[in-house]
Amino acid sequence: ITTDMKLTEEEVIRIYGKRWEIEVFFKVCKSYLKLSKECRSLSYDAMTAHTAIVFTRYMLLSVENRKYADDRTLGQMFYLLVDEMADITWIQAIHMLMEVFITTIKDKLSLTSKQLDQLLEAFIMALPENLVEHLPISA
Repeated sequence: ITTDMKLTEEEVIRIYGKRWEIEVFFKVCKSYLKLSKECRSLSYDAMTAHTAIVFTRYMLLSVENRKYADDRTLGQMFYLLVDEMADITWIQAIHMLMEVFITTIKDKLSLTSKQLDQLLEAFIMALPENLVEHLPISA
């Protein structure tokens, strides 16, 4: 289920698959590691410390589980994680942010095309040089 009707079924499933591990993490923390029942304090600091302790318990259990159930090396796991998380490059993300920026300015401010071009040019010139070099490639 999604509220973004532009997404394909495959894209919805891919995004949900990435979020599923987060759901499992919180379920384990709440059900087995007593995230919600062990601490009865109303102090913000105490609740924050308790949450940190519960998350540390989870990490220690995960490390032990990986050590005995997973034959992969840390290097292999690092590269798999990088490949899994790399959906878009950073320049694609900047390009998407620029499009949102332009759309927002068009909607909120009554600027002419010339004024909008001048504002965009000033913004791009304020960016670091190595980023500016890549923007025309992604446009």
